[in-house]
Amino acid sequence: MKTVSSYRPSCEEATPARVLLLGPVSSGKSSFISSVQSVFHGRVTNWAMVGSSSASFTKKSFNIRGQKGEDPTALVLCDVMGLRDGEGSGMTLHDILSVIKGHVPEGHKFSPDQPVRSETLGYVKKPSLKDKIHCVAFVVDATKILTYPKGLSTTFQQLREHISDLGVHQVALLTHIDKICSDTAKDITKVYESHIIQDTMDKAAALLGMSTSYIVPVKNYSSELDLDVNTDVLLLSAVDHILQYADLYFQDNPSQNIYKMSL
Repeated sequence: MKTVSSYRPSCEEATPARVLLLGPVSSGKSSFISSVQSVFHGRVTNWAMVGSSSASFTKKSFNIRGQKGEDPTALVLCDVMGLRDGEGSGMTLHDILSVIKGHVPEGHKFSPDQPVRSETLGYVKKPSLKDKIHCVAFVVDATKILTYPKGLSTTFQQLREHISDLGVHQVALLTHIDKICSDTAKDITKVYESHIIQDTMDKAAALLGMSTSYIVPVKNYSSELDLDVNTDVLLLSAVDHILQYADLYFQDNPSQNIYKMSL
């Protein structure tokens, strides 16, 4: 918690690390945001509520608050609707890349038949560093790895290619791990000893087209009323992992600070 609270991006411009969560509907994106916020709040609360309607959905950002009496952390988690799986509705590649590039204003309501354009209300024509996304965290449900539509793997890998072209690093969160392994459900510290979870991480890596080393298993708070220190450790480890890759963006893009440094 101290590591996350004290994190500051390695760039001249004072901007939080902005992380976009991407995944299918009900993969656990909003629950992850609420769970992380709960850890810092000291009790389980539901902070992130994002609509899953196929007709419209809103981009919403959450500045992760520090513990009581402390300043907010330098981390902002951004949530949008679930991904298009190649067969159904959802976020399009065009709109996702527009969010990452920083063109989409906060609170923008996406609609499948109205892609983001320069004429879009609030469109950010010249995004600054603070408008852009600095890391993308894909979110997949461990219980659905084998049942996701075939088109989803293609969607993930197309996304990853385009996001990489923008110089943005990517990680992945594997949620609901307690629902696939009874031993881990009883004792979350067994997560990295579980062959079931390791096998599912390998399958998630294949689905996403990335190395298993980028996959982080997490357990979100759902029906629990009280925090659990071991669940907190797993959540904060995931956040620390994300921040390391977000900071690589700032290190890889020093030219974005030239204007400020020349003043």
